Amino acid sequence: MYRLLFDLVFRRMDPERAHELAFALIGGLGRVPGLRTLVSRVLRVPRGDAGRVRVWGRELPGRFGLAAGFDKDARAVEGLAMLGFSFVEIGTVTAHAQPGNEGPRLWRVLDRRALRNRMGFNNEGSQAVAARLRRLRATPHGRRIVVGVNIGKTKATPAAEAAADYATSAGRLAPYADYLVVNVSSPNTPGLRDLQAVGSLRPVLTATRVAADEATARAGRPVVPVLVKIAPDLSDEDVDAVADLVAELGLDGVVAVNTTIAHDLGPGGLSGPPLLARGLDVVARLRTRLGDEAVIIGVGGVSGPADAREYLAVGATLVQAYTAFIYEGPAFPARVARALADDAVRAPGVR
Repeated sequence: MYRLLFDLVFRRMDPERAHELAFALIGGLGRVPGLRTLVSRVLRVPRGDAGRVRVWGRELPGRFGLAAGFDKDARAVEGLAMLGFSFVEIGTVTAHAQPGNEGPRLWRVLDRRALRNRMGFNNEGSQAVAARLRRLRATPHGRRIVVGVNIGKTKATPAAEAAADYATSAGRLAPYADYLVVNVSSPNTPGLRDLQAVGSLRPVLTATRVAADEATARAGRPVVPVLVKIAPDLSDEDVDAVADLVAELGLDGVVAVNTTIAHDLGPGGLSGPPLLARGLDVVARLRTRLGDEAVIIGVGGVSGPADAREYLAVGATLVQAYTAFIYEGPAFPARVARALADDAVRAPGVR
């Protein structure tokens, strides 16, 4: 049904407009308790202990979550959890509100079931998002949802002040996050990927860690895990260098990978199936380098249960998707979640 709707309606619309319409519907349904329960049952979202996993001392309903980019401002967290995502990563959030790049800035690549974007971290800013998350966490249902917060550098902030910019966001958002992700790998903010160089990355990660710890201490909350998100376009040697820095600083893990600029389609980063092979390679390399304790979130090219299983097989702790959600529709997250829950029942304890 959804594929027919996509072919007849959504693919004829501007991609960003289609996103906003679907986003508003998901957010609206998720705010009504009876409706969100009904939708979850219709979609057969896994319930009970099947597929549950313990990460960072927190019980997650499963291993499959939504990658950052879909819900930039935490406006539809309840609706996205309703559809079957076991955790929702919001953002990217910057310290200060910004409109992002001028349009057009989002394109479908239909023959590859991929997306290309140059959004540029359009968001309401860390103060507004923190207020929205505070309201979410004020309810028992909102506290049960596992929410990651992806933070990036404000475009107008000079590179020399990047660490302070990330620290501002971390300080405001850490009290409401189950984990923080330091995004230094989007291709759509000028100079951002330069921060992946270890010499530039160290002060950013250190400042983020300190600000997050101070904020959670003031709020009387546990320390929030901090991860870094890296690009698929890093060389293997640079992936190793980032992994070594994560270990040196005692951070909690890595999200791999972001969109790629290794394409000839125009400006912006490409997501979807073209990322799968490199994403798997990077996750496997990180697992070898970091050992068994670090959390690695595998993302890039997950189009169904088989791809999620591949990420888990090469060492991912958790798996995320985004692009396939656009193409496959609202039943997609529950379908993947059910498959991974079935795997867990058949082989408990297997990563």
